[in-house]
Formats: sequence, structure tokens, C-alpha cells
Amino acid sequence: MMKKIAFIVIALFAIQISFAQKKTIADRFFEKGDYKNAAKYYEEELGKERHKKALENIAISYYNIFEYRLASRYLNQLVSGRYGEKDKTYDNQYNFKLYQVLSALGDYEAGLDYFKLYKENISEALNKLESIEIIEEFKLKNPDYKISKVQFNSNASDFGALRYKDSVYFTSDRDNKQFLRKTYKWTHQSFLDIYVTKVNDKNDTIGHVSPLTKTINSKLHEGNFCFSNDGNTLYVSRSNYTNGKKEFDENSSNNIHLYRSEKINGKWSDMEKLPFNKNGFSYQHPALSPDGKKLYFSSDMEGGYGSFDLYYVTVNDIEYGNPVNLGKNINTSNREHFPFISQDGHLFFASNGHLGLGMLDNFVSELVDGVFANPINLGAPINSQYDDFNVNYYNTTEGFFSSNRNKKSDDIFKFSQTGEIFIREYINAFEVRDAETKLFIPNTKVVLLDKKENKIYNNTLDSIAAFNANLIAGNYELKASNEAYYKGELQVKVLEAQDQTHILYLRKLPPPPPIDPIDIIIEEKNIDKKLKEEDPKRFELLTDTEGPPVVEKDGKLFFQLEPIYFDFDMWNIRADSKKILDALAAKLERYPNIYLKISSHTDSRGTVRYNQILSERRAESTRNYLALEGFINARRMKFEGFGELSPIIPCPMLDCTDEEHQLNRRSEFEIVEY
Repeated sequence: MMKKIAFIVIALFAIQISFAQKKTIADRFFEKGDYKNAAKYYEEELGKERHKKALENIAISYYNIFEYRLASRYLNQLVSGRYGEKDKTYDNQYNFKLYQVLSALGDYEAGLDYFKLYKENISEALNKLESIEIIEEFKLKNPDYKISKVQFNSNASDFGALRYKDSVYFTSDRDNKQFLRKTYKWTHQSFLDIYVTKVNDKNDTIGHVSPLTKTINSKLHEGNFCFSNDGNTLYVSRSNYTNGKKEFDENSSNNIHLYRSEKINGKWSDMEKLPFNKNGFSYQHPALSPDGKKLYFSSDMEGGYGSFDLYYVTVNDIEYGNPVNLGKNINTSNREHFPFISQDGHLFFASNGHLGLGMLDNFVSELVDGVFANPINLGAPINSQYDDFNVNYYNTTEGFFSSNRNKKSDDIFKFSQTGEIFIREYINAFEVRDAETKLFIPNTKVVLLDKKENKIYNNTLDSIAAFNANLIAGNYELKASNEAYYKGELQVKVLEAQDQTHILYLRKLPPPPPIDPIDIIIEEKNIDKKLKEEDPKRFELLTDTEGPPVVEKDGKLFFQLEPIYFDFDMWNIRADSKKILDALAAKLERYPNIYLKISSHTDSRGTVRYNQILSERRAESTRNYLALEGFINARRMKFEGFGELSPIIPCPMLDCTDEEHQLNRRSEFEIVEY
């Protein structure tokens, strides 16, 4: 309700602009601030003729009486140029109003298009996608408050509650039962007064609701107020008057000013206007700092950032300093109202200029090193898509706020703070363990991502697969990978509490299937897989793993045997070579179509002629062993001696070692036919 009074200064100023046409009944109601009747008669006018000014005024009228669906209808018509005049331009304020009413109706995405346009017209930027994400965070964040309506609400507007000792004081425009009572044209209700009721520990009413003395309550508005710590000083927002008469500014507006009363011998003194009030501007929503040395308030005085800004003045007994603006970190190009300073010095206030859920939202700005930090939206449930305002604590966790979320009038809600409202970092431990054994998984790669997929932590963990991270409350994702395990992901919700532990369990991969030995041979021998179709017998010989393997050298096939050694100057088969030749014979039995050429070589000791004869005898001896002992048809085997002509290791001047000479004494088995 008090915010309605703040609107009237702007609304009545707008009225001073002369109409292109003669004033109508609707115009006269609008000028008087009777928006219900103004809207009624503008409906009739627009049914006959569509004028731009009538569209503007009916939109403002419905906006001011909280008929947001009707307001959005006419605001859309206005910004779309659906009226008779050729000039289709319109004031930027209507972009802002359309953003507000669309948000109040739940269509904040469409509303943000108009907020973006509004911002661009005042040379400010707005990222719509980021704004949508922020708004959704406000709506989905873990609630930091539990709320419920108080018992002492009425069918009228009730707001501005604060508790002092065993009583709750608040502002209301409920029926005051006065004879020949005056009503406020805007609301068709009584003027605002301050009321009090005794309550129990749960803030339930245990006494009657009574208005304060007539020394405080007048025939006009008494709105938001605050007490000094000792309860003996009262600061009140009230209609500007002197000696019992209204005072008007040059626009014929009766502004709101701040007044003070002292309790002397149990009675409140007459109201005294504070010296820094100036005609032509409104000063409202007083709030004292805990030490009583600063008085905060909202004002539309010149030199501010928006229509209403937050200010403070220093207080020294009954002397007051000059108003000091809280700066653009707090104030916006729109409205900031209802300041409250907590015992820790933090600033709570309502704003429709900072990004929020709809109309007015409640914000808090933490006092850090004597400076108010960036405001934080308190989120649901203490904020909604409608007007939410006037947060006021009476201890460290409990208090009141007001809202018109019932879509009819302002109500008072009590709250209990259950969570941390400021951005804090909390210690979080992360572990990666085996799903079966529950043991740490060494050498695990981990990545911790925030909701925007920024990497918070990225590392390969050691034998203790764990790490700590200081995180603000919110949603994160932990990813882990290890070559012996399936990859894993864990959705992490960090709460407002220290020492949280999050464990990601990984399942072990099954053992790999056995590798086909033929595949190993193909890779080792670099065999073209096409060979299997082009020359299947050759492919079979090269890939057969039973018995001596077959290898290819310079396009020829050879059995790869361990060396067939001969003693110096001898050609008989040694016992160690018989086993090798027996294995060859067994394989030749399996491949009856193989024909061999046995080549024998000697070392270089002895004459060339002698070595030639010796090699021939060794080749023949090898052939004979395979034929006689291995039962291989001799006609399948040719033999030839090469003497010392083809050494593996050349030995000029016979300078080889015994081992090198032994290597040169060898036999080779070439497959000449298969």
C-alpha cells in the first residue's frame, strides 16, 4: 500500500501534460488518483474511439490497482501503436511496466524482451539468456526462509510490521470505524494508520488490534515507521502537512515526508518534521541503524539514480546530516524502497530495478569492510512474481515481510530464516572408490564442473583418490575415468553446510577377451589380411602356431628353427639338434605337399674346398635324419652345401669368436613348394 503512495507523485506529474482532446470524465478521475473509476470510464471511451493518451492512462490505472492482465492488454496495444494518432512513439516507462506486468503474469521470458528494450533506451545492456538463467535460479534455489501469514491481517492492506517487545506494530488502511471517515481515492479504503497488537512467541495475536494515538495517526496517511532501540523515539512516513494542513508542491501533489515523535512520560509528543525534508519530493520508509547513528530512507529527491533511491542521514540526538545516496551499486534507474539494517549492519531493501521474479523483490546487501556489497535476491518463497517488500527482523532469524501475492491487497507474513542468505564457500570432500571393494581407485582422472560446465578442479589422483574443494552452494558434476573402470559421473548438490562428502563409485571393466594368436602373428609378421583369400595355403603356413613357425624373407618361405649346430669338423647330428628336427618332421607330416631345400653352411676355418665338402655332408646328414628318423619322404627334400661362402658374421683373418663361428655353422630350411 505504501508503495502506491510513492507512485502517485509520478502519476500526478504525468497528468500535467496537456491532452490533445478535451478532458473527459475518465481524465478527471485519473487526475484525482481514482484509478478504479478512471479505468471504468476509459473502457467506455476506448470502445468508441482509440486515443494514445487514453491507452496510456488506462494502462497506468490498471497497473496501479494491480489488475495486471488488463494492464498488459492495454500496454501491448500502446507499444504496438494500435491507436488513431500517427505518432507511434511512446515513453520508455511503458516498456518497463510491460516487463513488470508480464513477469507478474508468469511470462518473464516475454517480459525480458521489453526490459532489454527499456535498458537499451537508457544506454544499458541486458543479456536475456543470462537473465532467464538468473531468474530461474531465484525460483529454484533452496529456500532460505519458512513463511506463513500472520493472524492479524485484514481484508484491507496490511504491511510494514515490526516487533517491539511483546507487541507488533504495523500499517494498515483497514476500516478505522471513525464516524464520517474519509477514504483515499486511489484505493477507496481508509487512509493509512499505524496499529498495534500484543502477540505471543509465535506472533499470534493475544489481544485486540488497536490504532495508535491521534498524536501519531492523523486524518491523512501514516505509513512505514521505525523505533529507536529504547522505544522512545518514533520515525514515521506521513503525508506532508504543517499546522494540520496539507502542503502541496508545484504539481499539486501532497508528498510523503519523514516525522519524529518522542515518548515523554509514556505519551507520544506531537509529530515534528525532520529538517532535511524538501517540498516537491517524498521522503519515506525510515530505518535506523542498530547504533541509532544513521537514519536510512527512500526518496525521489533530485540528483538520484532513479525514481526512488535509498539514502541515509547521520543522527546526533536531534541534529541530522545531509542526505547521502547509497550509490549505484544499490540504487537503479527505477525504485528502491523499504530499507532495513540488521544487527550485523546488512542492508535489506525492496527494488524493482534489480533483476527479480516480478514486481518488487526483497534484496540484501552484505556489509563488507564498511561497504554494502552487490545486492542478492532473497529468492522464493520470500519473493514471488508480485510485490514483495518490507523485510524486518526482530532477532537474528525471525521477522516479517509484506506481499500482495494474494492479488488483492498487501498482507503481512512472518518468516524464519533457515538457510545462509549470503554467498559463502563450504568445504566439500570428493572421493572415487571401487563399487564392490569400496577402496580408493588410484591414478584416476577427475574433473569437477560447475553448472556452466566451467572446470573447477581437474587432476589425476594418486593412491588416495580424494580431493577437497571450497564451493558455494549449488549444483556441480564430478566426472572420473580410469583405464580399468567404466567412466562415471556424479551429480553433486552442495548445501549450505561445511564438511560435505561426495563419493563416486566406479564399476570395474570386465577382463578383455583373449586375443586370437593368429591376430598376433598377423601383426608381428606384418601379413596382409588379403593373403587369406588370395593364397590361403601360404596364409595358413605363415599363421600356423603349432611346431616350427614359417617366416617370409625376400618373398621366400623358410621354417624358422633354432640353430642346427654341428661340432667343429663334424657332420653328425648332435643330440640338442635332434629335438629341433623331430619337431620339423612332425610339421612336415601335417603338410605333405611341402618340399624343402636344406642349405648347410660352415664357418671360415679350414680350406674352401674342405668347408664345401663339409657343408654338403652336413646338409645330407640333416636330410637323412629327417628321412630315416622322421619318416619324411626323401624325394620331398633337396640339400645343398654352401661351405663358407655365405656367413652370417664375416670373419676376415679368422678374427671371430667361437660363438660367432658357431652362428656361421648352420642349416636353413626353405619351402620351395607347398
